[in-house]
Amino acid sequence: MRKSKEYKRAEEILREETGRIRNKRPVDRIIISSVAVCWALFQLALPRFIILDSVTIRAIHLAFAVVLVFLTIPMFKRKTRIKSLSATYSIPPIDFVLAAVACLAVLYIVFDWTGIAMRAGVPSQRDIVMSICLIIVVFEASRRVIGLPLVVIAILFTFYSFFAPYMPSVFALRGVSLEKYLSQVALSTEGIYGIPLDVSANTVFLFVLLGAMLERAGAVHFFNDLAISLLGKFKGGPAKAAVVASGFTGLVSGSSIANVVTTGTFTIPLMKKVGYPGKIAAATEVAASTNGQLMPPIMGAAAFIIAEYLSVPYLTVVKAAAIPAFVSYFALFYLTHLEASKLGMRGLPKPDIPRFGAVMKSGFYYLIPLFLLIYELMVVRHTPKLAAFNAIVVLMVIIVLREMNRARLEKSSVTQALVTAVKTIGRGLIAGSRNMLTVALATACAGIVVGIVTMGIGSMIVQVVEILSAGNLFLLLVITAIASLLIGMGLPTTATYIVMASITVPVIIKLSARGVVDFVPAMAAHLFCFYFGILADDTPPVGLAAYSAAAIARSDPIPTGIKGFMYDLRTAVIPFMFVFNAELILFGIHSFAQAMLIFVMAIFGAFAFANAVQGWFITRNRIYEMPLFLIASAIFFYPGLLTNLFNLSHDLRYYMYFIGFAIYGTAYLMQRSRRRVENGS
Repeated sequence: MRKSKEYKRAEEILREETGRIRNKRPVDRIIISSVAVCWALFQLALPRFIILDSVTIRAIHLAFAVVLVFLTIPMFKRKTRIKSLSATYSIPPIDFVLAAVACLAVLYIVFDWTGIAMRAGVPSQRDIVMSICLIIVVFEASRRVIGLPLVVIAILFTFYSFFAPYMPSVFALRGVSLEKYLSQVALSTEGIYGIPLDVSANTVFLFVLLGAMLERAGAVHFFNDLAISLLGKFKGGPAKAAVVASGFTGLVSGSSIANVVTTGTFTIPLMKKVGYPGKIAAATEVAASTNGQLMPPIMGAAAFIIAEYLSVPYLTVVKAAAIPAFVSYFALFYLTHLEASKLGMRGLPKPDIPRFGAVMKSGFYYLIPLFLLIYELMVVRHTPKLAAFNAIVVLMVIIVLREMNRARLEKSSVTQALVTAVKTIGRGLIAGSRNMLTVALATACAGIVVGIVTMGIGSMIVQVVEILSAGNLFLLLVITAIASLLIGMGLPTTATYIVMASITVPVIIKLSARGVVDFVPAMAAHLFCFYFGILADDTPPVGLAAYSAAAIARSDPIPTGIKGFMYDLRTAVIPFMFVFNAELILFGIHSFAQAMLIFVMAIFGAFAFANAVQGWFITRNRIYEMPLFLIASAIFFYPGLLTNLFNLSHDLRYYMYFIGFAIYGTAYLMQRSRRRVENGS
C-alpha cells in the first residue's frame, strides 16, 4: 500500500503521457493492444520489407497515432456529467466514432493524392471539408495526449495568418485565404505532413521501440544495478549511480519523464537511504533524466529532425552534439560529488551493493543491441532506421534465447518459455507504440506552426527580433532562451524544438548572415533551441519531470523543480558557450587530438561553473572566490575570449588555457589553506 501511494502520482503522469489510462476491460485491452502491435509491426517492416512513398508512410504513421490516442485517452481526464467524455474504465462509442473519422481524415491525402496534386492551390469543396476535419482531429488528439499549450500556439498562429493585415504596422502582413491556408497546412508536405512527421515515422519510432523493448526485457534494472555496483561505495554513490543509470537509459529513451519513473524508482530511495534529503534526491534524478535527452543517438528525436532541416548526415549531428552532452553529464557527476561533500554523505553499506561480476553475468546481453547500434551507425554507416531495426531484431533473438536458457536451467517447458518470450516482445511492441503518441502528435501539430511560418511570417519575426536585440548576439540568445523555456513549459521537448527551430533559428541565421550579429553556425543555432527546450522539463511551475520525481521522493514539486533547475544551470551555460565558440560542437575541427583538448578543457569549464553555482570546491566558497571560478570557466569554454579581448593572434587561443588553470588553481590553493585552518581549529 505504501508503495502505491509513493509512486501513484509519478505513474499517473507517465500513464497520461503514454496513453495507459483505459486498460481495465479485457476487450478494450485486446483492441488497443492489436492497434499498437500493428503499428509497431508496420514501422518494423519499413526498413526491410515494405516500399512506400513518403506521404503514404507519414499518413499511415499519423493515422495509427490518432486512432490510438482516441481509443486510449478520454476527452476529459476529470469526471464530467456526461460520463462517456471522461470514461477511463472502457472505450465509449463516441471515441470509436472519432477514431474512425480521424483515420479517414488523416488518410484522405493518400486516397486522393493524385487529384490533390492536380488541384494544388485550388482545393475542391471535398478537399476543404476533409482538411478542416484533419486539422480539428490533430488539434483534439494533440490536446488529449500533450495538453492545451501546443494547440493554443497553433491556433494563435492560424488566427494570425488570417488577421495579419489588420495588425499594428510592425506586425502587419499580407493575409492568406482559407484555400491557401488549407493547401499549405493539410494538403501538402509543408505542414502537418512535413519533415518533423517524416522523421517521426521513418526514424524515431524504431529508436523509441528499441528503448521500450529494452525496458520491458529488464534492461533498466540491469543499468541501475550496474551503476550501483560500480559507484555505490563512493561518497554520494547512489546519486552518482543515478547519473550513470539515467545516461544509459537516455541512450535509447526520448522522454525525461519515463527516465525519471523507470530509474528514479530505484535511485531516489537509495539516495534517501544514505542521507540525501528528498528534495535533493529528486532534483538529482530530474537533472540526470532531463539530460538523458542530450545523449545521442535519440536526443528526444531532435537529432534526426536537425539532420533533416540542415540536410546533413545524421552522424554530423551526433558529432556536433557529443561534446556538449558528455560535458554536461561529467559536470552533473561532479555536481553530485560536491553536494555529497557539502552534506557529509557516505557510500552505500557493502551488503547493499551488488557485485559487479554477478550483475554483468545476469544481464551483459542487454549491452549487445546497444553496441550493435553504435557499430552500425559509426562503423558500417547504415542509416539510423536500418541500424535500429537490426538492433531490435537482435534484441528479440536475445529475449527468446534468454527464456529458453531459463527453461533449460529450471527444467521447465520450452513451449512455455517461447510463450513468455513472445509476451515480452509483444509488451515491448505495445509500449513502443504508446511511447510514440507524444512524439507523433507533437510533430504533426507543430507542423501546422511550421507551415504557417513558411507562408511569410518568418520575415516579420526577423524584423521584430532584430529590433528587440538591437544587433546584440547575447541579447538575441537570451530572448531565444527565454522563449524556449516559456513555450517548453507546456510542451514536450520535440514540439518545443520544432516550434523554436521554425521561429527563432531562421532569425539567428539571417541576422548572422547579414552581419547584424556575429557569425553563428546553423548547427549551433538548432542545438541552442533544443537545449533550452529540454531545460523546460524541470522548470517550475510546470516541469512534469520534477513532479514525477517529487512524487517518488515525497518532496514538494516546486522546490524540487527549482533545485533541479539550479543543477541544470551548468547545462544552460553550455549552449551559450558553443554559440560563441563553435569549436565546442566541433565546427571546423578535423583533428582528433584537437577535439580531445577542447573536450577536456570544456569539462574543466563545466567543473569550475559547478563550483561557482554550488558554492563549494573543497570547502565552502567565499564571495570573492566566485569571480575566480566564473572567469576560469569562461576561459576553459571559450579561450578565444582573451585573444579577442587583448587583440592577440587567434592561433594563441589554446595557450589561454594556462591562464584558466592558473586562476582555477589559485582558488584551489586559497580553499586548501582555509580548510587546513578550519580543520586545525
